[in-house]
Amino acid sequence: MINFNFHQHSLFSDGKMPPENYVKQAIELGFVAMGFTEHSPLPFETYYALSQQREQEYMNETNRLTRTYADQIKLYRALEQDFIPGVTEDFSSVSTRLQLAYSIGSVHLVKPERSDDLWFIDGPERQKYDDGLDQFFGGDIRKGVTQYYRQINQMIDNEAFDVVGHMDKIKMHNAGRFFNPEDSWVQELVDETLDLIKEKSLIVEVNTRGIYKKRADSYFPDHSTLKKVQQLKIPIIISSDAHLPEELNLGFAEARQHLLDLGFTTIMFFNGSNWIELSL
Repeated sequence: MINFNFHQHSLFSDGKMPPENYVKQAIELGFVAMGFTEHSPLPFETYYALSQQREQEYMNETNRLTRTYADQIKLYRALEQDFIPGVTEDFSSVSTRLQLAYSIGSVHLVKPERSDDLWFIDGPERQKYDDGLDQFFGGDIRKGVTQYYRQINQMIDNEAFDVVGHMDKIKMHNAGRFFNPEDSWVQELVDETLDLIKEKSLIVEVNTRGIYKKRADSYFPDHSTLKKVQQLKIPIIISSDAHLPEELNLGFAEARQHLLDLGFTTIMFFNGSNWIELSL
């Protein structure tokens, strides 16, 4: 049983409930640890990120919950840090200011070259994905996907963080329409990113949200990519990316079995100071 989750969102970002509700649910599930990972502040108005005005409130509340439930569960303050080249604050500065235990690095907004536009590839509305592809990349999916992976690679090269979040999220709203993730040009991009992840000793998140929300038919990353992750001996973690307390462990049992079938034997766990391997 996977009895921890290090990626979830509360009302401080785009989650649906106060942080304490997640803590109580985690304890009910028998969790030994949980991380708060709100979306990092962005320098413009957005519905899904922690606002800069609420940073201190986020710190105060997570500190309070950590103390209140210290004898029942280990709690950690972290962030899912968004990377947009030339736009977002460097991860280290944010980590220091908010005294983070760890960080997940993710790309949700793709910035085309020589442009200030941002292509939102996440969220519940597929039409925004389609409109952005047309508007910012002239409908050229290869250009859009290539830019997405280039941005992830820039993040890996230039930022300090621990876990690569949902690394092939670009496929979600594609939904098999514009490109095939098995195409050779896509696989070349994936291979380049995995080589960088290996070089930087980062952890790959196996994110179950796409499946339980019925927005994807595979995990992030997908089966083919996970096989490569296993072959490269890149460490992994299973996350539900919960936006509701009842989502904290959704898909964990199935994901665990899938990973065992692929030959994985260990999963990473944060113990408060280091990431350590546990038997899967």
